[in-house]
Amino acid sequence: MSREIVYRSCSFCEAHCGVAIEVDRSARRVITVRGDRDDPASGGYICPKAYGMKGLFEDPDRLRKPLIRENGAFREAEMEEALDRAAAGLARVREKHGQNAVATYLGNPNIHDYASMLVNPTLQRALGTKWRFSATSVDQLPKVVSAAFMFGSPSLLAVPDIDRTDFFLVLGANPLASNGSLMTAPNFPGRLRALRERGGTLIVLDPRRSETAEAADEHHFLRPGGDAFFLLGVLHTIFAEGLAKPGRLDSLLRNREQLEACAHAFSPEVVSQLAGIGPESIRDLARRFAGAKRAVCYGRMGTTTQAFGSLASWLVDALNIVTGNLDEPGGAMFSRTAHESARGSGGRARPVPFGRWRTRVRGLPEFAGELPVAALSEEIDTPGPGQVRGLLTIAGNPVLSTPNAGRLENALKSLSFMVSIDLYLNETSRHADVILPTTTVLERENYGLAFHAQAVRNFAKCCTPVFEPEEGLLHPWQVSLELAARLRGETADALATELIAGTAQQRDATADGAPHEDANVPEQMLDLLLRSGGYAATHGISLATLRENPHGIDLGPLEARLPEALSTDDGRIDVAPEALRAELPRLSEALAEDVPDLVMVGRRHIRSNNSWFHNLPALAKGKERCTLRMHPSDAARRSLVDGNDVWISSRVGRLRVRLEIGDDMMPGVVSLPHGFGHDGSATRLAVASSLQPGANANALNDDDRIDALSGTAAFSGLPVSVEAA
Repeated sequence: MSREIVYRSCSFCEAHCGVAIEVDRSARRVITVRGDRDDPASGGYICPKAYGMKGLFEDPDRLRKPLIRENGAFREAEMEEALDRAAAGLARVREKHGQNAVATYLGNPNIHDYASMLVNPTLQRALGTKWRFSATSVDQLPKVVSAAFMFGSPSLLAVPDIDRTDFFLVLGANPLASNGSLMTAPNFPGRLRALRERGGTLIVLDPRRSETAEAADEHHFLRPGGDAFFLLGVLHTIFAEGLAKPGRLDSLLRNREQLEACAHAFSPEVVSQLAGIGPESIRDLARRFAGAKRAVCYGRMGTTTQAFGSLASWLVDALNIVTGNLDEPGGAMFSRTAHESARGSGGRARPVPFGRWRTRVRGLPEFAGELPVAALSEEIDTPGPGQVRGLLTIAGNPVLSTPNAGRLENALKSLSFMVSIDLYLNETSRHADVILPTTTVLERENYGLAFHAQAVRNFAKCCTPVFEPEEGLLHPWQVSLELAARLRGETADALATELIAGTAQQRDATADGAPHEDANVPEQMLDLLLRSGGYAATHGISLATLRENPHGIDLGPLEARLPEALSTDDGRIDVAPEALRAELPRLSEALAEDVPDLVMVGRRHIRSNNSWFHNLPALAKGKERCTLRMHPSDAARRSLVDGNDVWISSRVGRLRVRLEIGDDMMPGVVSLPHGFGHDGSATRLAVASSLQPGANANALNDDDRIDALSGTAAFSGLPVSVEAA
């Protein structure tokens, strides 16, 4: 046995913690996975998800050969045949029903694979369809929409400078379970300890006393969907009491008076009931936040997966701005990545890519080339011109992760042709005509293209593959490129040349000095981005230098980037964008509506990430996770018993689940995690269906409940009823 240690990042969540993997390459065997103590970002910390790399690589249920459906059953095939069949089927749908008859859905794993991010757009263009959906409109679209209207770019997301803040206000987020989301914070527990050691304060507002809330100095129950009400109450107090102090950004603010006018009507007394927090508590939090030397407000899933997600996302940034905590150490700051252009983005104003086309049935708006996935089912099952008749899913399981799962399941059965690029025969891919499996993360190079842009400290790391690809399998980017070539009637080599040339032209760079002669397409593209990036001159960053530093390179704390990073037409921040102000009447109307008796939210678990990992024994073992949590008073009122099964119902579905009663829940709120529902029918997920089958929460979530501006599904705050089974 020949053992060696390979260093890389765990790509199973946004934190990208460093790992040291002991392997026997000759036997293609992973021996152990440990934290990399020399990784400057994570310092040796890993969570249980890191062990999933070994489990995924070894999983006997993972597909090693493509599957083609014939006569109602799947048979194994070689990759070339499967690629030909997939491309031909998609082309037939397009030729028969029109260019927009094929839709695409990209799941969350795509943004964890830099090569897919660089190459997938080529496949999208080859298909030529406007019906593009992704997990973005499941969990984060309101944040990127509000950022685009405020800062001019959907990619300019402010992240908490947690390493230097004194006052950390967290809304609807559980980073001790998630490791941070839209906040790349390796070793979040260590960063939280450091906050405490320097005398800082953590306050969590959440309808559940989550793991992060348990560790906080204070926890306040916040009614699901009440974030915008709470934030307006805070802003009302700050303006009314003369606490606003934007500091050096004051001259960069557009529409400050309009923001103050917006907050004027939402006093703490007005918003208290729908926020679920008393007026004096709202005022107290406002005063303490405004009075802290370095404070930051951070909102995540609870703020974005609700009916007022765009408003809440805007108001989080607005609070940081008016208190002088945007673009300042210890506040909300903007990362600078190694692959970002050295020329910056300031002064290059572009129109916000919003509403250029809309969905056929409901007229929901496009944003940055994508449509809200809440519309996918109706676009498939509603007859008429433009009806979606074909579907391509890439590393996604929308049957478990998008609203009204029962409707989507039935819609998928009606498709003329479907292709899934996926590692598994799962709840979604079981409906495909062709399934194209790919390599696993240990067989791919890794660079945090998306997540370095949300890092709480600037950092760069690129990891080489641990193993060579298994015979017969292609990387995800290769599958996308091969399909694109077939759809365009060209060779993959020709498309590769086009991709590299396009990247070089975009950066005014050349392909000279590529990392090595046999560098593949995404490697050459990444190297061009790095060598024309902001750290190329100061730190000599290139793909070669990153490979020479397997633990990663620390690029220092976050630095002020405004106004240079802005892409607005006047180089200023729109602190009260018209599109967001237009949502306030809808918020005001909600003040007069009856509060539902019982609403549902989701919850995170550190051994899970959406629908991932449930088939890996090391992560699936343990107590049942897909349970319904309820406050004792709500259970007593319904004569429900802890540990018994109950029926939970919504407008669109009904599920039988196990009840857990506890005072961690806010009265009037129940919690059921999403990503489960592994019934075993026509899938190959033996571990998931036996150890953690659970129930599909998205069979309850209503595709008619959306954030009106972005079209994002409003999972949080779903009205439900619960009764004994």
